[in-house]
Amino acid sequence: MKIGVLALQGAVAEHVNAIQAVGAEAIIVKNNHHLSHIDGLLLPGGESTAMHRLIDYHDMLVPLQAFAKNKPVFGTCAGLILLAETIEGQSPHIGAMRIAVQRNAFGRQINSFETNITIQHLSESFPAVFIRAPKIVAVHEDVEVLATYHDDIVCARDRHLLACSFHPELTNNVSLMHYFIQMVKEHNEVVS
Repeated sequence: MKIGVLALQGAVAEHVNAIQAVGAEAIIVKNNHHLSHIDGLLLPGGESTAMHRLIDYHDMLVPLQAFAKNKPVFGTCAGLILLAETIEGQSPHIGAMRIAVQRNAFGRQINSFETNITIQHLSESFPAVFIRAPKIVAVHEDVEVLATYHDDIVCARDRHLLACSFHPELTNNVSLMHYFIQMVKEHNEVVS
């Protein structure tokens, strides 16, 4: 099982560590060629505008859109923004996940916090780290809401796409990464 981490900007090393902690092989993705060698892809937290510019600079937008259409992708924080079909106040980036998001919904960097949340099928007390986090403001009727915080959607699954507002890679809890790996395995079984 090879899981790529988009390594243009953001929390790359932390995601690599989380992938390895659940027994999968982590592949650094810096160009389109790398996409053909992986089973799933992580879009890390970071700064979504900077990531979008770097994706454009490396001519990766169309290949990333094609990948997200056909293979599992997990976006955390800024990665959620990249995946969203609709972003309040701006054009979408990859736009594959049938959700609408609001950037910086929980405040600025100084308002960062950690709290425990319930994630469906996973944990009743998952440690969620929110740093300039977005929130999901709307979902397609077929999108499964996996977690909320004060009635705001902070984790959701749309078919083979997974996204969360927080940073699971900044904790020692790898259950959400394990959940994504299971999604990749299930997807591979279906397409085989």
